[in-house]
Amino acid sequence: MPGPATLPDTEVETDQRTKRQPPYHVVLLNDDDHSYEYVIEMLKALFGHPIEKGYQLAKIVDTKGRAIVCTTSLERAELKRDQIHAYGIDPRIPRCKGSMTAELEAAE
Repeated sequence: MPGPATLPDTEVETDQRTKRQPPYHVVLLNDDDHSYEYVIEMLKALFGHPIEKGYQLAKIVDTKGRAIVCTTSLERAELKRDQIHAYGIDPRIPRCKGSMTAELEAAE
């Protein structure tokens, strides 16, 4: 009597690639109501940028009107934008009425 029938081993290929979310830029916008010191302190507090990097970004914002301060996932970019909007006034400038403005844009 023959033994139980067995099927040959077959390899099944599965595509296990993780689909990545597209990255987004957090873009800080210029205004005249915040000092370089404020921008540097905010970037250090919210993004961990060292003082030198903060100064470079503050200069770019001042001269070009905008600077990319972070590139990350959409969810984290939204959080960082909201943190910029909630950071508060610049106590060094009496006319300052609130936080700086930031926007998101898809990274190409």
